[in-house]
Amino acid sequence: MALLAPDATEPVTWTVANEARAVERLRRKLERTVAGAISCCYEAGPCGYALQRQLGRGRVQCQVIAPALVPRKPGERIKTDRRDARKLAELHRAGLLTAVRAPTPAEEAVRDLCRARDDARADRQRCRHRLGKLLLRRGLHYPGRAWTMGHRRWVNQLMWPHAADRVVVEDYVLAIDQVDARLGELDAELAAVATSEPYREPVGWLRCFRGIDTLTAMLLLAELHDVRRFPTARALMAYLGLVPGEHSSGDRHRRGPITKTGNALARRLVVEAAWHYRHRPGVGPTLARRRSGQPPRVVALADKAQKRLCRRFRRLAASKPGPVVTVAVARELVGFVWAALHPEAA
Repeated sequence: MALLAPDATEPVTWTVANEARAVERLRRKLERTVAGAISCCYEAGPCGYALQRQLGRGRVQCQVIAPALVPRKPGERIKTDRRDARKLAELHRAGLLTAVRAPTPAEEAVRDLCRARDDARADRQRCRHRLGKLLLRRGLHYPGRAWTMGHRRWVNQLMWPHAADRVVVEDYVLAIDQVDARLGELDAELAAVATSEPYREPVGWLRCFRGIDTLTAMLLLAELHDVRRFPTARALMAYLGLVPGEHSSGDRHRRGPITKTGNALARRLVVEAAWHYRHRPGVGPTLARRRSGQPPRVVALADKAQKRLCRRFRRLAASKPGPVVTVAVARELVGFVWAALHPEAA
């Protein structure tokens, strides 16, 4: 801990255990030491927002700071907890720190549910890779598309000359079945949350867009918390790390790859949705059902996004590689998503 009193120029430092009772004693000590409002901060990390909620009572106002945006001196080569605490106290007083928007406990619970679903998706991919690489090593190739019902029947019908091989394959298949069951249960829970407040209305708006269904909409809303905290669409693009990096000075302007800052999961979801805009504009039966009963303003935005993004995708694809094109389209898709979630922007 580093305490910088209003009339002090040098912080006072000491150590506090990260325990609920010790934190409560710290809060009371701060209120006895300092009159008026008390402002404190700490860097975001694996401990989450528990400390912020414990301290944020009474006269104490606690902020969670983005570590990647803390100013650092280029020549600074010594890093200790004491130095970090002193630096945070001084920068916090100077107003040079960027605070993270802390979710409410309800928002954090839904976000953890969405992340558990994404973890299960990654687990299934790893399980499939293990089985697929085993088959590849043995020279066994399925002629059709992998991980379909036909592919599963083909795997089950394979004859293995050694008992050890059969045990390994059965174990890999069992792992895939278990993860599929987990995914089914998590998808059902997310679908139930999507029909409740405050997610029912914005999920319906996002489902009007091509490439965004209930799961993607819920993951985006859970990761972004309150989209209204982004005053412009460009601010949301920058938060997702979809804007190009820049290193310019004087008359020289140099732009590089996207910054990839902010929320990586939300950025991946938007880029995956952007791939759908390589197809010509159209509204099929599934998309028509998703749009049924939704506000005309959102449907018009989704139609405009289809036409503009498809045209841009095809124009850029004539001269640039696919991933670069998709990221550019994803950046513009974020603008349409921001507009859909801001009724007052219409």
